Amino acid sequence: MFTGLVQGLGVVESLTARAGQMRLALRARFPLRDVVLGESIAVNGACLTVEAALDNGFTAYASAETMDKTNLGALSQGATVNLERALALGDRLGGHLVSGHVDCLARVQSVTDAGESVRLRLSFPAEHGIFVVPKGSVALDGVSLTVNDCGQDWLEVNVIPSTQGETTIGDWKPGRQVNMETDLIGKYVARMLAPHASASKASNITEDFLKLHGF
Repeated sequence: MFTGLVQGLGVVESLTARAGQMRLALRARFPLRDVVLGESIAVNGACLTVEAALDNGFTAYASAETMDKTNLGALSQGATVNLERALALGDRLGGHLVSGHVDCLARVQSVTDAGESVRLRLSFPAEHGIFVVPKGSVALDGVSLTVNDCGQDWLEVNVIPSTQGETTIGDWKPGRQVNMETDLIGKYVARMLAPHASASKASNITEDFLKLHGF
């Protein structure tokens, strides 16, 4: 589990892609101490498992499923990524609950100055629109952001100067694809309510049925 508060940037030192899968080695640009085998680290918001610790970095494997759902396949040697280690019990939850399981790719449509901030408008597949609400939370390349406005297949967020400087967002341009994870709680609520919605649609209880049985 993560918070969407990126701890710092990392650089792809090497990568090997084969049969739709990839292994990559990353170095952090911030102190990354005591990395252990098997721990989870979010790379651009995608939860990866540490295979080996390096000097201030680590190696990880991205499966075909991860490559299909995320932008990791577009990385190249020297690319910069957002990094966040998994949340520990007792840590402050300064962002929102993020699983590190990317739902889809969103595309940056526009980048507009808004004072010292920038306003980003992104498009995404419409089937995920039910989980995006105004003033709700969304994770974009692992960065927890508040949705300013949204529609069925688009959203807008405001990015403050510190977030621009400490994440890859400062380099985003129109056309860039980013990993998007929608609200975790919203997905569970929708899943739990789905059987009840289906049952009500298929119900045989009508006004005539109720009258017939004395209602």
